[in-house]
Amino acid sequence: MPSNNSPHMIIELSIIVLSYNTAALTKQTVESILTSLKSARFKYEIIVFDNASSDKSVEFVKAIAKKYSQVKIVAHNENLGFSKGNNVALKLARGEYVLFLNSDILVQDDAISKLFEYYKINQESVHFIGGKLFNKDGTLQASGGPFYSLPVIFGALFAKGDHWGFSRQSPDRITQIDWVSGACILTTKKIFSKLHGFDEKIFMYMDEIDLLYRARKMNYRTYFYPYAPFIHLGSASSEGKTYPIIQVYKGFLYFYKKHHSSFAISLLRGMLQLKALIAIWIGKLTKNQYLTETYAKALKIAQMD
Repeated sequence: MPSNNSPHMIIELSIIVLSYNTAALTKQTVESILTSLKSARFKYEIIVFDNASSDKSVEFVKAIAKKYSQVKIVAHNENLGFSKGNNVALKLARGEYVLFLNSDILVQDDAISKLFEYYKINQESVHFIGGKLFNKDGTLQASGGPFYSLPVIFGALFAKGDHWGFSRQSPDRITQIDWVSGACILTTKKIFSKLHGFDEKIFMYMDEIDLLYRARKMNYRTYFYPYAPFIHLGSASSEGKTYPIIQVYKGFLYFYKKHHSSFAISLLRGMLQLKALIAIWIGKLTKNQYLTETYAKALKIAQMD
């Protein structure tokens, strides 16, 4: 019987890692994948798609690729963002199955094999699946949840919905769920292509929500698999907290313009503006310049047509 990743085996799983100025983390991610799959019973490839990093991301991965034939680096000359970068990388994938991993993921134990084997056995009813994410300190990182209806968004903005498990969750058993984090999501190349991939108008954030919302409309089901642990360091390439907040505002508005009524969009704008105004007021009261400036930008986005 041919050994793992021998030339006589067909590649089953393509693992796509998008990188952007996360050299050390990307190196750790790739190394953790290789360690996790050292006893894998299937052939795989790791495609690192670099979004025009200005650090040593490409050099680091090239050094690993010299030692491991499974690793391939694609150095793009511009930053395509999360959605388009992953879509382009997928066209290069040779596996029937594809696992998207962030460049700030550290694979624990044999998490990929567990996730992949469960998916293959259950793929008639399971179409997308995500593993269980943890923070660096070992605490749980909620990485799935319900689609962002207006009540869910209200809870997330004003009632610490993520903290209480209302808007984000981390189930302890295998659970059908509306969405799982794009930091770790497994599907087939065929299904992903049928959905035309991630929406390339979304540069970053809400991309997986949009994808899985469209998937649900086509009767594809998403599951959370808690027995595959991954550490997700989070927002490693986002350069502080301001950028994610701005992109989340843009993501919510784009998603609602695409999928919901004008009345729902108006209600969403109202909630986003109220959140921004409250944050600005608190920022001024506490002399927190970051809070004031960040939500002043967010307010402008919520007010734009």
